[in-house]
Amino acid sequence: MGISWLELVMFSFASFRLTRLLVDDTIMDWFRSPFHHYVEAKDENGETEWLLEVKGTGLRAFIGELLSCHWCTGIWSTAILLAGWLFIPYFEWIILLLAISGTAAIIRVWVDR
Repeated sequence: MGISWLELVMFSFASFRLTRLLVDDTIMDWFRSPFHHYVEAKDENGETEWLLEVKGTGLRAFIGELLSCHWCTGIWSTAILLAGWLFIPYFEWIILLLAISGTAAIIRVWVDR
């Protein structure tokens, strides 16, 4: 089974968007909150900064670490997208939605600079 260049690009943007959704976007705070939270700390200059702190141990801590790492979550996001594409009918529409959303997010950041 091969993959076309268009599908590769589409998967890349979809994986980027799904990863960003899970790791960073405010709308998914409810999903991340059982696994980590932010604590206020002072840096060496006395300025306030917010640090991510993983909750719990074992599986809970593992998921917390996973959800705080773009690289880690990116691999699993891509695996989920590939599995959906291979085994779930019409899943390519979800991939297309995420790909378009990811492309739009990148364009927005580029335009805002």
